[in-house]
Amino acid sequence: MSQQPVDPDEVDDSLGEQLVRIARSSVEHYFSNRALMPTPQGLSPVLLRPGAAFVTIETYEGEGSRSLRGCIGFIEPVKPLVRSVIEVAVEAAFNDPRFTPMEVNELDNVTFEVSVLSKLEEAPRTPEGRKAFVTIGRDGLVVERGFYRGLLLPEVPVENLWDVETFLSETCIKAGLWPDCWYDEKVKVYRFRTAAWLEERPKGRVVRRDLAEEYRKLLESRGLAAQST
Repeated sequence: MSQQPVDPDEVDDSLGEQLVRIARSSVEHYFSNRALMPTPQGLSPVLLRPGAAFVTIETYEGEGSRSLRGCIGFIEPVKPLVRSVIEVAVEAAFNDPRFTPMEVNELDNVTFEVSVLSKLEEAPRTPEGRKAFVTIGRDGLVVERGFYRGLLLPEVPVENLWDVETFLSETCIKAGLWPDCWYDEKVKVYRFRTAAWLEERPKGRVVRRDLAEEYRKLLESRGLAAQST
């Protein structure tokens, strides 16, 4: 019998921290060997089950200030979770088409974040149904039509203070489609949950992100009321 994919709720903080350390080690190993890192020994069985994950690398610019350096992942649980993290960490560092490949001297100035994804859940086909289906601070989105597909992690609308309609529209744009494509019932919209951990500073303490709380605090700091989901 095939193994069940890992759900984010199964990954506790100790495993989340381990995944972040593995993501950094994977890139360090690639710089030294120009090959993917072997799977570490003695891992929890959870990390050896199929799992979908993204690795985000950011340039650290001081407390509370970072800029994206690379972000790539697997939407589907096609490989063991630990292998997914090892592989997409290298992809984020060297093969994100939006950026030049990372240089080794950047390692001390970047932070690593790992997001473990749940399975995709398809949204209703009506605009109102889709708006009601999505919660900022909990959900990421995938928009798909034919060969066009775009994904935004739950962190993105939180960091940009988007409401649900903007989040849907921006995911359409990410898929290479028109901004209001989510009104079209021929376009498929999916949500997913994540659990995410990141380094507070380069090589520093690893913490779990509470996106709902981040969203609330950002809204408060801008003097905005909680936005409808």
